[in-house]
Amino acid sequence: MLHRPRIEERLNPLREALLNHRIYGEMDRLGVLRLFMEHHVFAVWDFMSLLKVLQRRLCCVEVPWVVPADPQACRFINEIVLAEESDDDGRGGFASHFELYHRSMKQCGANTAGIDGFLSELRRGVPVLTALASPAVPKAARRFVKQTFKIIETGNLCAVASAFTFGREDLLPDVFQRIVDELNTQACGQLDDFKYYLERHIGLDGDEHGPMATRLVHSLCGSDESLWKVAEETAVSCLMARQKLWDGIYEAVNGKGVTSGAAEA
Repeated sequence: MLHRPRIEERLNPLREALLNHRIYGEMDRLGVLRLFMEHHVFAVWDFMSLLKVLQRRLCCVEVPWVVPADPQACRFINEIVLAEESDDDGRGGFASHFELYHRSMKQCGANTAGIDGFLSELRRGVPVLTALASPAVPKAARRFVKQTFKIIETGNLCAVASAFTFGREDLLPDVFQRIVDELNTQACGQLDDFKYYLERHIGLDGDEHGPMATRLVHSLCGSDESLWKVAEETAVSCLMARQKLWDGIYEAVNGKGVTSGAAEA
């Protein structure tokens, strides 16, 4: 059976719903984009957490070193880690894509207190679910990260690889990038860093990392129908979780009175 086409057939309506979500119709002002980023940054962070699970499981990151069981999978993951964790920062140095996103939030005036407080707690050794309980973490973002960590905690490598592959940032449509371009012009360049992030992260996802991740899922699942079923159900659950995140952001935008037509703060 052709497993990938079957998965794509189930995912296509979910992808279409996400790419045409009503949240994009609200993003005609910088205040709305800021609120979007304050939620979405948690998805950027937990994407990195999925990647590090794959690296720990497929590459040797321990001492003493041993030969990885699957050299091809190890190569795929290390290539992705190189760019995601230490990409060209556009200023002559290097930074993770999460750091590029965080930098873009600060440049445009988005509030980083939620994500900063969350990371501060993690550095102190506080468990993820406990750190998420902070009132500074947006409710929709908290729900989204919990879903991701449920997948991680299963220990099922095919499930983690599927979440990493099918819940990627190509779920941001072209219209989103056009909105950012227009808002950046209005804001006199306050979104320059965010435009750079979109160029680097989403560009790499589509051109390089997406195909690598897809090959990884094929490698891990092989011809085992039960593993492909896990990959399929995980992919569906991830897109449904993303839908709830987008819904939550839409509700937050309207609840805070920063919808289109509202006065800019």
